[in-house]
Amino acid sequence: MNDTVIRIEGLGKQYNIRHELQKHQPTTLREAVVAQVRRALGRTEPSRLESSSGPVEESENIWVLQDINLEIKRGEVVGIIGRNGAGKSTLLKILSRITDPTCGRATITGRVASLLEVGTGFHPELTGRENIFLNGTILGMSNGEIRSKFDEIVAFSGVEKFLDTPVKRYSSGMYVRLAFAVASHLEPDILIVDEVLAVGDMDFQKKCLGRMDEVSKQGRTVLFVSHNLPMISSLCNQCVLLDSGKLVTKGETADVLPLYHGASFTQSRKAVAQGAEQTRKKKVELLSAWVTNGDQVVANKLSIFEDVYLHIKYTVTEELSEAIVPFFHVLDEKGEYVFLSFPHNWPEDTGRQAGTYEAVCHIPAHFLNDGSYSVSVQVNTVTNGHTLEFFEHHALRFVVMDNVHENPHRAHVKYSYQLPGVVRPLLDWQLVTATDSQSEPNK
Repeated sequence: MNDTVIRIEGLGKQYNIRHELQKHQPTTLREAVVAQVRRALGRTEPSRLESSSGPVEESENIWVLQDINLEIKRGEVVGIIGRNGAGKSTLLKILSRITDPTCGRATITGRVASLLEVGTGFHPELTGRENIFLNGTILGMSNGEIRSKFDEIVAFSGVEKFLDTPVKRYSSGMYVRLAFAVASHLEPDILIVDEVLAVGDMDFQKKCLGRMDEVSKQGRTVLFVSHNLPMISSLCNQCVLLDSGKLVTKGETADVLPLYHGASFTQSRKAVAQGAEQTRKKKVELLSAWVTNGDQVVANKLSIFEDVYLHIKYTVTEELSEAIVPFFHVLDEKGEYVFLSFPHNWPEDTGRQAGTYEAVCHIPAHFLNDGSYSVSVQVNTVTNGHTLEFFEHHALRFVVMDNVHENPHRAHVKYSYQLPGVVRPLLDWQLVTATDSQSEPNK
């Protein structure tokens, strides 16, 4: 039995973008006077546009997808990630048969339900009830099959009070709730969801993630586009990375996520080792940097229950009397600071012989929240002031993973949405039975 439900071969999509250029006409008295004075002084020359009798039209061909080759198996939950303009939405539109490819082909086995934009597949003049039956019919469901799922769809969407209201009067959040409920409950073989879930509130997003997890466990395939990497991490077992319309890679989510922000761990380490050209001889030069887990095994993906160790190795080029201070700048996936760390006892560490040294920073398990991180590394020499010896931006990248089903602190509540914050410490709590005899704190 062939488990491949989507096979993409040599897929490409090109758009012809037309630009209409027109001679600028003065719109205010001031602009008209200035233009007249400039012409009188000979300050302007007739341009190609000014000499033409009407608007000039230019066009350019843009490839938004190029030579995509990909196979997706039955039951896979695939996250599709990439920066804006990478071609993610275009790929989903082709798979949803909304647009045709310019070249290549995509072969799909099974029934597809897609939710790409707010209101996709809904008729604005029809009520919510009528649109449920319309969408089901489009998906090839019989009237009886739709009726058997009707109550579940309505309950999941939470729009019971507005079921007989034309959907053109729905808010964007109501639109998405009903559209997702229909798409996910009418038993598609392949469920395709774009970034539209961002419209819903946190509770509804949690419900959607749980529903997509249920769909995948039933042996169906889910394609999910999102910029929320922790959400991708918790839901998807496979990931596709697109960049400028080209397929970078497809693989295990934990292996693909570190590539999203740039170079892979190996490439980053190579770049750090090479260093940069310096205008003066440095007293300290960076050799390499790497991340290890608690077993001191080099890794770029770690469980939230694992210790994280950041390493840098550097060479002191001459005997020094001043202190050498290493720094780790840890940033989250949005590029915002999580923390800056350096040895607290650095004033005592003065004077070094020429040679090679290693500095290690320990981040305890269950300190960082799940997500993708980058680390910039720095070393200063310090006497009366600081002298920067080197600074490598984003020298290291790693991902902290939280498998909800294996996390005893979350599995029992089945809470798969990312917990807020950049840190997630396990703090000590005390829960006791309060009695009347216990006094309240002084106020």
